[in-house]
Amino acid sequence: MSHKNTLSFNHNTQKDAVFQPEFKDDLKYWVKTDRKTAFRVFQLIESVMRNPYQGMGKPVILKSLGSAILSRRITQEHRLVYAVVNDQIVFAQARYLY
Repeated sequence: MSHKNTLSFNHNTQKDAVFQPEFKDDLKYWVKTDRKTAFRVFQLIESVMRNPYQGMGKPVILKSLGSAILSRRITQEHRLVYAVVNDQIVFAQARYLY
């Protein structure tokens, strides 16, 4: 039986969502050009808010950017990038790769 490295998360801790201007612009782009992808971004936001370290989109810690920065797959080409900082989840981008 193999064991995966997983980070624990206290589900009782309520975190606030913070949306950076670039993230908002990216989301507006998806709503305007590809509603299916925009819907996927909203699903990922919900998943992140439930548990920043597990769930849909294959969460990956971006070690080169710091242990608090993560990404999730939106599409083959695009990633959702966010940071877990104290009692906040800061959504940084929703287009391109990091």
